[in-house]
Parts: sequence; structure tokens; C-alpha cells
Amino acid sequence: MTTPLASHVASWTPAPVTDEDALSPAPAAALSALLDLPETAAKSGDALPPLWQWLYFLHWPAQRDLGADGHLRDARFLPPIPDRQRMFAGGRCEITEPLRLGEPAERVSGLGAVTPKQGRSGELLFVTERQEFRQRGRLCLVEEQDIVYRSGRGATAHPATLDEQAVPEAEGPWQLRLHPGPSFLFRFSALTANAHRIHYDAPYCRAVEGYPSLVVHGPLLALLMLELVRINAPDRRVRSLSYRLHRPAFAGEHLLADGSPTDDGAGLRVAGPREDRHATAEVTFAPASVVSPAHRPS
Repeated sequence: MTTPLASHVASWTPAPVTDEDALSPAPAAALSALLDLPETAAKSGDALPPLWQWLYFLHWPAQRDLGADGHLRDARFLPPIPDRQRMFAGGRCEITEPLRLGEPAERVSGLGAVTPKQGRSGELLFVTERQEFRQRGRLCLVEEQDIVYRSGRGATAHPATLDEQAVPEAEGPWQLRLHPGPSFLFRFSALTANAHRIHYDAPYCRAVEGYPSLVVHGPLLALLMLELVRINAPDRRVRSLSYRLHRPAFAGEHLLADGSPTDDGAGLRVAGPREDRHATAEVTFAPASVVSPAHRPS
């Protein structure tokens, strides 16, 4: 009999951990360059775009602490299950006021929830990590990330070949296209301290993981959707957002982020030639009259 995953985490209660970061403008400028923006999206003193906090508070472990797939073998919020396989499923973010570049910030990370579920490919463990970000002693934003773990590899089927010429059709008026290649994914891995080999090692992807090509990062798909808001609604501040990752996208495929605004937010997606919904997101705007307390005009 296979031991239920819940039994491995019955007494797993990792304590919260606090990290600090100066929020240098350099990572924001680097991501702006990767996205081919005409200028950096945020400079010192500016509000950091939603989810760009992923460029900060990075952890660079010793090389000996990585497993064969490039992931950490052990870490505070990695559940102690055998032959652990990890998938990024989605998340949520509540923004009271945006983080400001050039101002020291604090992040407190803790375990939000651990939920065993039975999926089509076997037992899964859903782990939610909760992060609180503060500047000048004030709570600025709260983020939750949902990570799905399984013990061993599932029987998920992936296409054997890709159509690198097909282009997805748009549904919404907001549109942003991306045709990511190996160098693009490599640079994003470096920006986010992500050493998982599925994003830069094509032979490993095919031979070990069974993918037809390098896998586009789930966080990159989420950031691409939020770029639609930053570009098309620059005067609206995001109050909350949620996103979900459905099916992987691969290097060489033409991707389209598109969306439709509503009265108080927007619905967003990333589509490809094989999937209408690689990722989806919902954004809610703060009321137009809301101004951050720390930055009201005197």
C-alpha cells in the first residue's frame, strides 16, 4: 500500500521566516529590458508593478543543495514527501499600497494551508505559502502562492511536436504577443533565481520530463497577463488579483496575452496555438479616488 501524502505532513509545521530587501531599481530595469519596454517600468521611488516582487527577496542556495532537476532538495516550505515533484498552480495578491523601489522592505513568509486531494493522475498535495510585505512598518501587500506536489511522476501527456508557425486568435481588446525562445527563458530564470532545468536544458526536458521543448515559466505567464493592465490602464491601481495556471506552454510557440476591461477590473488570459487558456487571471482596481497614505500630496 502507498502511504497517503497527508501522513507525511501531519506534523509538518514550518515556522515563518523574515527576509529583507533594499528593493534596488536594478532588477526592475532588467525585467523591463527582457520585455523590450521602451524604458524601465519603475525607477527609484516609483511603485513596483504587481507581481514584480518576484524579482526580489531571492534565495541563492549552495550548488550542492540542488537536486538533479535543479530544484532545492530541502527547504523550509517544501513538504517532506518522497520523490517530490512540484507544479506552480496559481495565486492571489491583495495590495493595500504598492511597494516603492529604493525603500527597504520586509517579507514574512509562512505556511498558509496544506490540503491533500485526489487528482486524475493520483494523489496531490496542495500547499499554500502566504507572504506579507511591509515598508516603513506598514503592511503593503499580502500574497498567497498555491503549489501542487505529487510523489513520483504522473501520467500527464504532452504533445510530441509543436507547431511553431501557428498564431492564436485574440478575444479581447487588450493584446500582447510573445514568442519566447531559449535565451528569453534563460534570462527570466536568472532574474528569478530559478534553476529548474525544464526552463533551460532542452535535452533534459525531452529525455527526463517528457516535454517537447523548454517549458515557459508559470510566473512569466502571470506577469505577461499583468503587463496588459500596466500598459492599457496605467492610471488605475490594482487592488487585488488572482491567477491560475492551467496547461504548460513551450519555447517556440506563439503566445498571446489578451484581456477585456470591466468597470472595476479586467479578465485576462494567455492563449497558444494548442490551448485557449494556458493561464487566466482576474484583476480588481482600487477606486479612482484612492491615493496611498504615504504619497498623498501635501
